[in-house]
Amino acid sequence: MALRWSRMCWLPRCVLSARIRTVPTSRCLGLQRTLTSAPHPLQICIVGSGPAGFYTAQHLLKHHSQTMVDIYEKLPVPFGLVRFGVAPDHPEVKNVINTFTQTAHSERCSFLGNVAVGTAVTIEELQKAYHAIVLSYGAEDKQKLGIPGEDLPGVYSARDFVGWYNGLPDNRHLSPDLSTETAVILGQGNVALDIARILLSPLDLLKKTDITQAALNALSQSRIKRVLLVGRRGPLQVAFTIKELREMTNLAGIQPINCPSDYQGLGDIIKDLPRPRKRLTELLIKSALKKHGENEVVQRTQSNREWGLRFLRSPLAVLPSEDGKRAAGIRLSITRLEGNGETAVAVSTGEVEDLSCGLIVSSIGYRSIPISPRVPFLQKSGTIPNSMGRVQGVPGLYCSGWVKRGPTGVIATTMTDSFDTAQSLLEDIKSGTLSCSNPRPGASTVRELLLLRGVQPVSFSDWEKIDAVETARGIEVGKPREKILDPEEMLELIFRGHTTRQL
Repeated sequence: MALRWSRMCWLPRCVLSARIRTVPTSRCLGLQRTLTSAPHPLQICIVGSGPAGFYTAQHLLKHHSQTMVDIYEKLPVPFGLVRFGVAPDHPEVKNVINTFTQTAHSERCSFLGNVAVGTAVTIEELQKAYHAIVLSYGAEDKQKLGIPGEDLPGVYSARDFVGWYNGLPDNRHLSPDLSTETAVILGQGNVALDIARILLSPLDLLKKTDITQAALNALSQSRIKRVLLVGRRGPLQVAFTIKELREMTNLAGIQPINCPSDYQGLGDIIKDLPRPRKRLTELLIKSALKKHGENEVVQRTQSNREWGLRFLRSPLAVLPSEDGKRAAGIRLSITRLEGNGETAVAVSTGEVEDLSCGLIVSSIGYRSIPISPRVPFLQKSGTIPNSMGRVQGVPGLYCSGWVKRGPTGVIATTMTDSFDTAQSLLEDIKSGTLSCSNPRPGASTVRELLLLRGVQPVSFSDWEKIDAVETARGIEVGKPREKILDPEEMLELIFRGHTTRQL
């Protein structure tokens, strides 16, 4: 499955549009009049500080004046995939951080970073401290290919590869080998195009972004000249957006090497497609079938790198080098489609094709993981079973974002999804389904537990110290920021002279 981020493909103009509403304002105002007369604060805990967590907090704070919201995050820094997933050359997408910062500055909102829920503090302990818990911890695992050779050096998941160039602490030591001429990306979503663009972009462009210095150093020595994006279905099923495709086709010094035969016969089909898919397919056809006039010949002569889409191909095995120590290629099953449109299914024809390549990136999706035995979890879908965000069988427990619906959608999807969950919680208070008659201690009790366990939470003002240092380091080298990659360095920066421990 090609992954549409979600992240890496959010649409800021949608986020900022006042027209996007999940819940009618009149309903929210009616709830607010009902809910503001509680004799004590409503203590809400949110696990995860990515977009889902912050949008849930924003809605709760706006529509219940006595809500106290604490956002827990296992890393010392907030914002989740906005920081670690959005492509470094898409700074405009990260503008949502300004909205999240306003939420965090509310007197009724607290950020507790460096706290791993499930280890530093358990779900059971949070349930005793809060009236309700919202799980918004996203999808931090990766989908496996399930084919021979995928564990060979030279094969990476998109999650790890993106985390490497975006400064995710877990991936700071990845050090991918870019000495090969051909790279293959398995998947045809926005994440796959992001990775292809980063691999092929001119260094002068990347130097002005917040990409990590380690990635810049590696890319400066890269020998990659060709990137192929492989999908098991056809041009009508690609999962990337027109914006991402247009960026790729306009990238300086890059020549597309698409096969015209892949697009034959689509002209009669696209007129009946929904408008977004129609425009996307028209651009694909234009890119693949353009005539090689004088300008194209000049462009081809000046292009020293190329990229292309390979359709109707499904991975069968990673082929090892002669010494068996690393990846040297990939064997693909040639497929055909049964059915039409989005529901078309790829079926093997029995034929195979081998591609030589030294770098393989699997961009087939992210996956959530269970957080506690007390929280039901669907292993097959990697989600928490829920109804409008209400976790099935566990009163007072809610979920939002990817752990609720799976790792799909754009940022507007995450926003409306999170508003839905917050609204379900507020409606449960109004109906009495969620009992709030007794006061709960909230973060005060949790902080005592963390102190006993040697865990020092990071506040939002602590994060702003890290932010200031990263920004200053970036300015020195002409970048918006230079991310700190080591959590221990972050903690040392904040708590000099104090004993800290991260669980």
